[in-house]
Amino acid sequence: MKAALVIVGVIGVLTMIGCATAPKSAQGKADIEQDTDAALAKARLSDPTLVDVFSRAAGYAVFPSVGKGGAGFGGAYGKGVLYEQGYAVGYCDLSQATIGFQLGGQAYTEIIVFETKQNVENFKQGKFHFDAQATAVALKSGAGANATYTNGVAVFTMDEAGLMYEATVGGQKFTYQGKK
Repeated sequence: MKAALVIVGVIGVLTMIGCATAPKSAQGKADIEQDTDAALAKARLSDPTLVDVFSRAAGYAVFPSVGKGGAGFGGAYGKGVLYEQGYAVGYCDLSQATIGFQLGGQAYTEIIVFETKQNVENFKQGKFHFDAQATAVALKSGAGANATYTNGVAVFTMDEAGLMYEATVGGQKFTYQGKK
């Protein structure tokens, strides 16, 4: 019972945080876009084949710093930017609540590549989430060349030190707000 209450609390906090998808100030918007641009530059440097992946994609969401932690139960949260045709079109949030054996914390970059315009529209409309077993490909040289789409989506992760990191992204939920 106690664990269930804690889980409900974590989900509630993540949901409330997710209500503020777009940064409130012009400086906040500039900061997240600058962080996202830096994460994309680092990703392209780690794997030059991503240039082709991004140019063929209908869109991609970049979360430059996803924080994830837990001690028996846990969660993850990150803010990002959605791109279409190489241009930032809006802001997005990622949230995740988890149960099970886990201890510690980490920060990583997550890039979600959408194969079709319909995949992008589903993301914008809140009709997009990862199933429990979804995983991401660790970003390393050549990973983009071997990218495979599952249900129209490919996911790449990289820890903030630039090292390869494989992540379970199952259960992640997303919110989106267009630029104003």
